[in-house]
Amino acid sequence: MKPNLKITRRVTEMPPSGIRAFFDLVMGMEDVISLGVGEPDFDTPWRIRETGIYSIEQGCTSYTSNKGLLELRVAIADFLRQRHGLRYDPEEEILVTVGVSEALDLAVRALLDRGDRVLVPQPCFVSYAPMVSLAGGEPIIVETDERHGFRLSPSLLRARAARSARGLILNYPCNPTGVSYVKAELEALARLFRGTGLVVLSDEIYDELTYEGEHVAFPSLPGMRERTIYLNGFSKSFAMTGWRIGYAAGPRDVIAAMTKIHQYSIMSAPTTGQFAACEALRRGRSDVLEMKREYARRRGLVHARLNAMGLSCARPEGAFYIFPSIRSTGLDSMTFSRRLLEEEKVAVVPGTAFGRCGEGYIRISYASSAENLREAMDRIGRFTERVRGGT
Repeated sequence: MKPNLKITRRVTEMPPSGIRAFFDLVMGMEDVISLGVGEPDFDTPWRIRETGIYSIEQGCTSYTSNKGLLELRVAIADFLRQRHGLRYDPEEEILVTVGVSEALDLAVRALLDRGDRVLVPQPCFVSYAPMVSLAGGEPIIVETDERHGFRLSPSLLRARAARSARGLILNYPCNPTGVSYVKAELEALARLFRGTGLVVLSDEIYDELTYEGEHVAFPSLPGMRERTIYLNGFSKSFAMTGWRIGYAAGPRDVIAAMTKIHQYSIMSAPTTGQFAACEALRRGRSDVLEMKREYARRRGLVHARLNAMGLSCARPEGAFYIFPSIRSTGLDSMTFSRRLLEEEKVAVVPGTAFGRCGEGYIRISYASSAENLREAMDRIGRFTERVRGGT
């Protein structure tokens, strides 16, 4: 008898990542300027790399505690207390994970029973709805739009039956739009949540890349700590994507459940990366600020050029993405992105990769050199003029 290699329906019906599917087209092409992948173009700062190298030289190559190095968990607890006034027990309320992606995966698997509904605002990072589905939950898409600045609001959530949902995935500053929230906006959301049993999964991986004002951590708001799973990591702010270190902080019962799954599926996050992350929190602040200043300069360059060529977009408030409208060209998002790649060798991501409401937009990452960005803007400008001219 042949083995039954039937793939589960939920995996079969799941579309591939819109980002990765598009970038398969880039493979093998020469002279492409890629403004697509959400990865810092900076090297991990030397002092952080050196700490990782030294840990290997000292033979620190064994598993750590399932929860992560205690030294790192203490450093995370100190950071959250000093930066946001949050107090988490490093022994019971913090878990070190393989990036924020694993932290989110553990959280939905720990919290969701089959059929539980989770609100997923879009446009959003491509993994959110699939992770909910893989955990047996039902993602309920909440579409935001440009008229309201791609912002989540209490009225929008009420319209999507927030009171009957089990959870909400919140991401700010947001990938792909660059949208963030001031304290008053977050407090308005918190007031709505206090009247529900809803749990908030708050992905704040871009917190240190907030350009104006201070980033407000969601669990720091009154009544939100006990209902929030706070997710953060080192990939974006510290340019440590390949080190794969993230973390979750939250109520001890939830962290214990997440740790139980983590024990069976991962064991522990990479040891070298954990030592490097300790150094990042101890002495990496100046590097973060330097990279943030450079991103802010690039943001200004790209924002001005896109609007000047008629691809209207708001100025991002955080992260390193901008989400311009390409509707003035008459092309849909996929056609625009494919033709731009083929004709001008500039790679961007179709807005539809981030949800249906992303149609008519593209995502551009300005985590690239100013020289590359200027050349890319020249090429995009030529392309849009040609398209509008009917050629």
